[in-house]
Amino acid sequence: MALAEYFDALETRSADEREAAQAAALARQITHARTQAPHYAGLPDGPLTALPVTRKSELVAQQSARPPFGGVVATPFGQLARVFASPGPIYEPEAAVPDYWRYARALHATGLRAGELLHNCFAYHFTPAGSMLEGGARALGCPVFPAGTGNTEMQAQAAAQLRPRCYSGTPDFLKTILERGDALGLDLSSLKLGHVTGGAYLPSLRAWYAERGLTVLQSYGTADLGLIAYESEAPEGLIFDEGVIVEIVRPGTGDPVPDGEVGEVVVTTLNPHHPLIRFATGDLSAILPGQSPCGRTNRRIRGWMGRADQAAKVRGMFVRPEQVAAVLRAVPGVAKARLVVSLEGERDVMLLRAEAPAEAAAALAEALQGATNLRGQVECVPPGSLPNDGKVIDDTRPVPG
Repeated sequence: MALAEYFDALETRSADEREAAQAAALARQITHARTQAPHYAGLPDGPLTALPVTRKSELVAQQSARPPFGGVVATPFGQLARVFASPGPIYEPEAAVPDYWRYARALHATGLRAGELLHNCFAYHFTPAGSMLEGGARALGCPVFPAGTGNTEMQAQAAAQLRPRCYSGTPDFLKTILERGDALGLDLSSLKLGHVTGGAYLPSLRAWYAERGLTVLQSYGTADLGLIAYESEAPEGLIFDEGVIVEIVRPGTGDPVPDGEVGEVVVTTLNPHHPLIRFATGDLSAILPGQSPCGRTNRRIRGWMGRADQAAKVRGMFVRPEQVAAVLRAVPGVAKARLVVSLEGERDVMLLRAEAPAEAAAALAEALQGATNLRGQVECVPPGSLPNDGKVIDDTRPVPG
């Protein structure tokens, strides 16, 4: 592959060059965080692996105690461009800089080029996903149709008329749009590319897109960190973004595990506005040995392999044990509940199994949607039916290979 096909020269630098550059950037970031982000004021000296881990699961309480951001943001509130809220709630800043979330690199690896329209089906309200992909596309010189979520028929009609080259959204929703377009007799042949994240991208779905002639690649990112890793045209693992330092650690600790061993993804971002240092995502993955055949030289992970805690990502949104507890508080007489996350075809579904009388089902369903912003089913079961194992969220979806 010619250099022009890479986003920049950072993608093909040697391991020694990358390590030296990241070490210098990390030293600057730690000094910056100590002076500008109160949470890190007492950060000790020492190697990265000796520094304390900041856990995603702690941010809800931390932001509540020290609003709005828990002391982890270095840019004054009034100088930000946007503020988002993810379930928890957890509040995330967006600074007024181009491609703040660094998604241009991932979209470029997917094949999107200047002047091509991106049909962006991520949400534009509350959570930053829509802004993440739009910022990346605009940095590439691409116009964006801010489609958002839902409205499948209107999505298909818009794609037929606007003729986008690339879709961005959750893995399964593109299939829904294409199938709706087929049913309506619409020509959606302009869609040749897809960039997906926020859900399980299963091999069966990847094969469905390939049979239709689409190249659909995935990335891994969070609302706190932006892009972490992305696929290239050689989809063997996900390549680390150049703006983060990634460790795989033993869950519940900050101790790195050997390459190939499954552990929790811990990320240090070089973003000066939101200088998260050793930020534990709660996601499980493993380092994939070797270098990508595409020529990009950064390290790779196998992809998302489950959760190190009991939170689950459902249709692009995190659902946490604290939210299940809020559902129980909202409906009197419910002793215990377990939220089961599974797949129906290619779609994430939720079932709340609650030890409650049958007449509580409607109230529980309403409370569940209010707490998570997602619809789910409710099954009321007799007292003592649920296992006594402390599990609040049971994610039964298969881990992509």
